[in-house]
Amino acid sequence: MSKKNFLSLGLPNGFVDNLTSLGYCEMTAIQAESLPKILAGEDVIAKSKTGSGKTAAFGLGLLASLEVKNFCIQAIVLCPTRELADQVSKEIRRLARSTHNVKVLTLCGGKSIGPQIGSLEHGAHIIVGTPGRIEDHIKKGRLTANRLKVLVLDEADRMLEMGFQPALETIIGSLPQERQTLLFSATYPKEIESMAQKITHKPHLVEVDIDHSDGIIKENLFEVTDDQHRLYVISLLILKHNPNSVVVFCNTKRETQMIADHLKSQGFSTLALHGDLDQKQRDEALVQFDNKSITVIVATDVAARGLDIEALDLVINYQIARDLDVHVHRVGRTGRAGNEGMACTLVSSEEDYKLKLLEQHLGKRLTVDMLPEQMNFDRKPRLPDKVCLKIDGGKKQKLRPGDILGALTADNDIESDAIGKINIFDFSAYVAVNRAVVTKALDKINQGKIKGRQFRAKKL
Repeated sequence: MSKKNFLSLGLPNGFVDNLTSLGYCEMTAIQAESLPKILAGEDVIAKSKTGSGKTAAFGLGLLASLEVKNFCIQAIVLCPTRELADQVSKEIRRLARSTHNVKVLTLCGGKSIGPQIGSLEHGAHIIVGTPGRIEDHIKKGRLTANRLKVLVLDEADRMLEMGFQPALETIIGSLPQERQTLLFSATYPKEIESMAQKITHKPHLVEVDIDHSDGIIKENLFEVTDDQHRLYVISLLILKHNPNSVVVFCNTKRETQMIADHLKSQGFSTLALHGDLDQKQRDEALVQFDNKSITVIVATDVAARGLDIEALDLVINYQIARDLDVHVHRVGRTGRAGNEGMACTLVSSEEDYKLKLLEQHLGKRLTVDMLPEQMNFDRKPRLPDKVCLKIDGGKKQKLRPGDILGALTADNDIESDAIGKINIFDFSAYVAVNRAVVTKALDKINQGKIKGRQFRAKKL
């Protein structure tokens, strides 16, 4: 039996059947290396990039040790952002489909605290959330986890980078010392090493998928002269490769907004993603990029951790990242799930020292190219095929994706394949529709009814 076969782990048949139904044919490298140790109850520190399958690794581990009949908090998963926490919660619920009555509760900032208090009073098996909000619940005595079995820190490097260390210390200090601790991180700076020594017991260090495969991801470095030239080159690269989705990575919030504004002025379908945005703006930016109604996201590294895009066509680095592991992580965001990807990094002569450090980090020589002449052509930016509509109703109004799809395709005047991804939040919903049917879709929602009720919709 292959070492990458889930059957080799000795999981219950229901788990394996569910994994097969979810399309998990065999373990990824991080799962194959970490799951045997996790299932054995040992502490694990795993260094692995986004998209490597780490959520399923720790998700299966904590579900395997769960005692459903023992209704108390048995696992806590800490994430740096609300978006990642939501993704993790959804994945754990999918992995738990073969086990009845598993309750997963998401606790994040940016959401009303009242419903969370009510949910905590009803109890849960697994808590997934952001450090700030979970710390608040613990301090107020609303959350106690004195029978906790597993603590997971997902993307621990970003939590420290975002200043969550005091909150993490408060949370961890409230938990039983006898527990399993799983720490997952895309990079492994000294701060992570120091924290790991304090909170883990004889941990196994697992490092996989750190370097991207040259066969899947093609990285080009281009010489630029100054910031104005960088903006020009970014536009040319997007026009040349004509991607469905591209992320432009920046080192600062100021650069992020400046580049996004420039690309918008050039006619590109673009949004910025950085720490100064409120939660609603972040949600809408992520939804539009995910449903392909926006082509370009310009983001800082921390803000981009909320992105979970399997088919990211192009990554552009405005500059080499300050942290070289972060640079490798950026490049690894494209070419995921076996897809081909393209990464382009802009380098000036003043950054030669950064380039030399990156070469040492990667252990190979990097060539910086001049822009090819054929890139100097005249082409207008392509608009996305989809447009995103926002509906003023969501989970609290009992709306489901099928309700919205049914309302839009009623009377057969809009084909179902003209409807893209549908996202439902507590008080709002978002649906991507083909550009050709936008007016008709808006009229159907604004002038008709969904589940017997009237809702308002607008184009984002």
